[in-house]
Amino acid sequence: MDFLLNAASIFWIGLAIVLVLILNSSVKFVPQNTAFVVERFGKFRTTLTAGLKFIFPFIDRIAYQVSLKELALDVPSQSAITKDNITLTVDGILYLKVIDPEKSSYGIDNYIFGVTQLAQTTMRSEIGKMTLDKTFEEREVLNLAIVAAINEAGEAWGTTCLRYEIKDITPPQSVLEAMERQMKAERDKRATVLESEGERQSAINVAEGQKASIVLAAEAQREEQILEAQGEAEAIKTVASAQAQALATIGQAAATAEGQKAVQLDLATRAIAAKEAIAKHSTIVLMDAEKSEAGSVVAQSMAVVAAMNSAGLNTNSN
Repeated sequence: MDFLLNAASIFWIGLAIVLVLILNSSVKFVPQNTAFVVERFGKFRTTLTAGLKFIFPFIDRIAYQVSLKELALDVPSQSAITKDNITLTVDGILYLKVIDPEKSSYGIDNYIFGVTQLAQTTMRSEIGKMTLDKTFEEREVLNLAIVAAINEAGEAWGTTCLRYEIKDITPPQSVLEAMERQMKAERDKRATVLESEGERQSAINVAEGQKASIVLAAEAQREEQILEAQGEAEAIKTVASAQAQALATIGQAAATAEGQKAVQLDLATRAIAAKEAIAKHSTIVLMDAEKSEAGSVVAQSMAVVAAMNSAGLNTNSN
């Protein structure tokens, strides 16, 4: 009886162990961003994605566990020759992601190694199509060309290249020194050009200032001359007006009898004064006795006035 009880206990214990083993081999917890590749009798059956999954025990097995996360792969430094025969050392970083776990498991033995080698060979090929200056200027073109080549080959590997970035391009030391001299010459050239432009602008400013100063001086001189001329003209007009008024007043006075007497007296006085002046400046004076008398002088003067008056009347009548 005890033997039967022991046998039954062993049976149930064994059965429980078998059930636990079966459950353990059939129930699978797939992590997030991970894929399990399942084989049945050595042949691909299905791909398990994240979550609680079941497989047939003993006949199904997890052959590969593939990460679906984005991978950052460091592409080692390599030498590449440009179109103008300059040897460069180039390295980069590659961002890769598995999109088909079945192809990445069966399409290539090691897709990471394959993609890295393909990136290196593609970079060498693309750099060989460019000159040294273009490799520095067109890094984006290189990156896009490498991504396109990797994606073309990666289609059979179940991978996709999201982007590729060149980290560093190092030319030989002699090329670096030549580039440094070239940049220094270019900076000196720009400095010389800027300095000459500054001097030219300064000379233009000075010339324009001098021109403006000369123009202003000429304008001031012209204004001064105009004002002087206007002043002289006003003075001449004033003097002429005064003389005209004086002559008009004298003429009006001379037209009367009292005016004639005043004119005769003034002429006689001036004639006597003139003869006195001649006598002062000359030791010998020859004069006609009859014509030197005051009456004669006055008569001659009156004759002149009468002749002038008659001439003026004739002019007015005409």
